[in-house]
Amino acid sequence: MVSPGVDWEALRASAVRAAQSAYAPYSGLRVGVAGIVDDGRMVLGCNVENASYGLGLCAECTMAGQLRLSGGGRLVAVACRGGTGELLMPCGRCRQILFELGGGACLVDTPRGILPMTEVLPEAFGPADLPS
Repeated sequence: MVSPGVDWEALRASAVRAAQSAYAPYSGLRVGVAGIVDDGRMVLGCNVENASYGLGLCAECTMAGQLRLSGGGRLVAVACRGGTGELLMPCGRCRQILFELGGGACLVDTPRGILPMTEVLPEAFGPADLPS
């Protein structure tokens, strides 16, 4: 898929740098994510683990907070990387977060190339599925 205007190499490099800020004393897996917002700014996130394992935050969760704190908007492109540069896919919960904040057209860096969220999370549940 063509994604004009997105510098994927810079987005990936920013995700790797974000991973360096991760708090991962339990798993050792540092995760960083970088997203481009519809107004052109970049938002970042990193995972934050907790001794009560289920309470950890994925990188996409902290990026969602930064998106909202820095003015909101819609995500248009997202790259997720490990601390050594390896491509990582968002977990199921995080795919739902990306769908909520970027919609079906949001582009995601995947092992199969750049794909829209409609392919990363097909038949997603979203705001349109809630009663009015």
